Amino acid sequence: MGGSSALTPELLLNGYAQGIFPMSESRDDPEIFWVDPRLRGIIPLDGFHVSRSLRRRLTGLPFSITVNQDFDGVVSGCADRSETWISDTIFALYRALHLARYAHSLEVWDGHRLVGGVYGVALGGAFFGESMFSRKTDASKIALFYLVDRLKSGGFTLFDTQFTTPHLLSLGAVEIPRRTYHARLERALRREADFMAAPPMPPVDQILQRMTQRS
Repeated sequence: MGGSSALTPELLLNGYAQGIFPMSESRDDPEIFWVDPRLRGIIPLDGFHVSRSLRRRLTGLPFSITVNQDFDGVVSGCADRSETWISDTIFALYRALHLARYAHSLEVWDGHRLVGGVYGVALGGAFFGESMFSRKTDASKIALFYLVDRLKSGGFTLFDTQFTTPHLLSLGAVEIPRRTYHARLERALRREADFMAAPPMPPVDQILQRMTQRS
């Protein structure tokens, strides 16, 4: 799907509501194109998988978690790789959505150092995960662990990951056909949800208990 760098935050939200999302070919590419995959990646909010190693990491958690404390830092961390679709244009668009309270970040800190995080866009009861990064072992998994619980606690029903990767599949992500995704999105957009409903860092044992009850 074609697009241009004239995309506005309002048009971006409209695209999400239609089930499409933007990408660039590279960091320096000012052009943006729309994507509507034949198979869409999602993480079922009742199906997040906590491995034994992740459980051990969580119960001895050396990190702290914040929400919306360093949005730019999280996006920069996600773009800090040799090949990235996060161009300057896309960065500016998501910053505008963050200032408008549609885009959110969850940060993982080791002391004063940002070591992991995830960001995305909330619209109705849908959360569109854009990217995540990790500078410490399991930091991105920890970010997703807290994010999934936050989405469930806030009344969200759809966690869109766009695509799947082996990393996401190991955490419970699945692929669903485009038509199924669009039907789920339509239902989710009719709901009201609150990304800020939960505290930034609920006790790990409480989250694990909730996840066990859901399964």
